[in-house]
Amino acid sequence: MTKNKFKKSAVAAVIATSLFSVSSVSFANSSLQEVVDNARKDVKNSAYSYVVPAQAGKLAPSKDLYPALNIAKANYQKARNEIIKSSAKNKDLLLKNLDELYNERVVKGIVPYIDAYNYADKYLNPIMKEIEQAEASKDWDKLEKAYHKLSVQLKTRTAILYRFTGKAARDLLLDQYKEPANKKRDELMLPVTIFMKTKEAEAYITANKEQEAVKVLESINLLIEKLPSNSTSPIIKELLVYVENIKAQTNTKFTLSLMHVNDTHARTTQAPKRLTAIKEVRAQKPSTLLIDAGDVFSGTLYFNEFKGQADLELMKLMDYDLMTFGNHEFDLGNDTEGHKALKEFIEKSNFPFVSANVDFSKDANLKGLFNVKVSADPKDGQIYSGIIKEVDGQKIGLFGLTTAETATISSPKDVTFTDYIKAAQTMVDEFEKQGVNKVVAVTHIGYDDNPTVDNDLLLAAAVNGIDVIVGGHSHTKLEKPVLVGKDSSGKEKDPTIIVQASQYSEFLGTLDVDFDKEGKVVAHAGKLIEIKDQVEDKAAAALLKKYSDKIDTINKTEIGVVAEEELQTPRTDGDDTKPSVRKNETALGNIITDGMLSKAKQFDNKVIMAFQNGGGIRAEIGKGPITVGEVITVLPFGNTLATMEITGAELKAAFEISFKTYPKENGGFLHVAGAKIEFDSSKPANERVVSIKYKSADGSLVDIKDNEKYMVATNAFTAKGGDGYDVFEKIYKEGRVTDLGLSDWENLQEQLKTLKTVNNKTEGRIVDLKK
Repeated sequence: MTKNKFKKSAVAAVIATSLFSVSSVSFANSSLQEVVDNARKDVKNSAYSYVVPAQAGKLAPSKDLYPALNIAKANYQKARNEIIKSSAKNKDLLLKNLDELYNERVVKGIVPYIDAYNYADKYLNPIMKEIEQAEASKDWDKLEKAYHKLSVQLKTRTAILYRFTGKAARDLLLDQYKEPANKKRDELMLPVTIFMKTKEAEAYITANKEQEAVKVLESINLLIEKLPSNSTSPIIKELLVYVENIKAQTNTKFTLSLMHVNDTHARTTQAPKRLTAIKEVRAQKPSTLLIDAGDVFSGTLYFNEFKGQADLELMKLMDYDLMTFGNHEFDLGNDTEGHKALKEFIEKSNFPFVSANVDFSKDANLKGLFNVKVSADPKDGQIYSGIIKEVDGQKIGLFGLTTAETATISSPKDVTFTDYIKAAQTMVDEFEKQGVNKVVAVTHIGYDDNPTVDNDLLLAAAVNGIDVIVGGHSHTKLEKPVLVGKDSSGKEKDPTIIVQASQYSEFLGTLDVDFDKEGKVVAHAGKLIEIKDQVEDKAAAALLKKYSDKIDTINKTEIGVVAEEELQTPRTDGDDTKPSVRKNETALGNIITDGMLSKAKQFDNKVIMAFQNGGGIRAEIGKGPITVGEVITVLPFGNTLATMEITGAELKAAFEISFKTYPKENGGFLHVAGAKIEFDSSKPANERVVSIKYKSADGSLVDIKDNEKYMVATNAFTAKGGDGYDVFEKIYKEGRVTDLGLSDWENLQEQLKTLKTVNNKTEGRIVDLKK
């Protein structure tokens, strides 16, 4: 016997011995028995007509089953009538067995099978063909209707496919009809949703409700991201074209909101209040970006003790979006460990850094963190030339710039700086290639700083395509954003908005910029939120305490000296008529340099003079008992004392640099001890020094001679050419500088302890002869 014949015989045997068999039934006569037997056979055959083909892997069409069904129905009714009319004693049992067979094979078998097959063939199959035709013709309206019809059928009608007996036939019916329908519904669910929402956006546009349209389109962007990466069918491509066409019809302005901070200089105690202000802004505008424009490092005991980690922990609570580097981030480059503290600051951050004109490739600590590219997926704790962030469905390009003056006013060591204009233009061009038409430059070059080097006003005029400049470095308090609408030649250009938020975490800057659909700035508004008025955030305050307890201990340690009045470090705040530690003699500057001179003489009694750059004097000393904390805060950079061999001519050249910007501030302005300097600010720059005299052993003043060599003292930063002192840089390279390795703040503390009277009086060491 062949395998197939055996299989058919087995099926027949199973059916023959099923519950449909008649047991213990006797008939009154042979005629009745024949009628009942024929009926039972026809009922069974009706079931065989769909079960047997299914066992062979085929579905029996409903039209082929009606003859067997009709015969079964007719002969069943005939046999039933005959049994009822008969005088058979066991006719109730006969009826029961016949009814059970009919119920199982016809009522629960062939009849619901036919219903299921007809449903699948006449409802599901036509809908699937409609979908196929709509996809082929790329007709999304028809496809949407067919999809909804299919969804309704699958949700409400498909139970009919499970109601008949016969597992093989049921499985075949599900495999051939329901499963493909389920798969197609699931496949279409997301694209159809996108289509429906796009129609909704189109309707809003037609009704001039563009804000509503933009919101719908923003939700569509999220849905499109969920489309499978292999969704490349013509119908999907057609859908995406439709979406883009609708997007192109929206003229609604996009608003970019920013919060910005710059030059906090380790004013860590302000952080809890700053966080409160940040949270209040985010409560109103959740998509607002938070940006730091550099100089988190240096300025207080918090930096001296924790090297930026205290500030970073609090910044992490604030959830910054990015930061660029200020010049003071590079202050520790000349330490034994180089930029290790900066490396740790970067690596432990929960935000990326942007820097387009800084080359880290030769620095052992930082080179592994730098990515010379624009990234749309930036990683925390990494440096990028620029990044792309998506805000409310719009791509924003952000890049960073750091002043080239860093090379002379900080200690970058192996970190170098490139032309800021070229770097900015490269970034704008790269963003344009990537389809980004909204660009923010995060800069630490100063608002109106040295025009021979770099500043924000020059940048805005020179590079078209920068929409916003978030600045730092010059500590400028821009209470309102500044708009630059002309290029370097005076011609009209696309507007650039410049903001800067003063210094020392005194303010949180906010800016809202409206863009049209072409990415052009059409409106803006900004303000400064005063931090001192805020309530401290509790979580930030608790975190700060971990650091402040140690600082408080240091701060409160008195050195045993009392200041009769405040030792001031005034600044002009842009008003050149005001005195400043960066352009005028101060009592504190005198005390600092007196201490330097005294200490240097202990190592070399030939030292005649000492000088200290005004930019390195970072805080005042208050009236009353002087503490260690105050002293360290005055000189926070960890500089050391150095001696230098210098000619009279070189010394004169140095003081010309000191006075060159007067009456404007100059971080390189030299406070002096052991000498008297006279200059005439009415003269041109580089011609202002009138006389330089040093105090001899007998107390008399002696003129410096150009060709004579002298020994002087200063801090190591200045001795190496910091603040643009190229004359000192040359001396340093020639080996005429000796670093004594003595802490500047400790020298100051020692000098203060020698004084009987500490007041704010000056002595006429630096005199302007201008009439």
